[in-house]
Amino acid sequence: MPFSYKPLFKLLIDRDMKKTDLIPAIGMGPSTLAKFEKGGIISLDVLDRLCTYFDCQPNDILEHIKEGSSGVAKND
Repeated sequence: MPFSYKPLFKLLIDRDMKKTDLIPAIGMGPSTLAKFEKGGIISLDVLDRLCTYFDCQPNDILEHIKEGSSGVAKND
């Protein structure tokens, strides 16, 4: 997947939170948490709720990984 949520995971560590703490904190479902763990695509609504909750910018939550770098391969 082209996204990494490592910045979010670091933010959670800095705030002494677990990934599962996000479910009630921003009102997301467990399937969204699974998307974070797999580097999947999340909705802009979820991204907005995360940025509002943490008072941060999107680049503090996720990073884009170019295809072909860091072992990310494109499946045609």
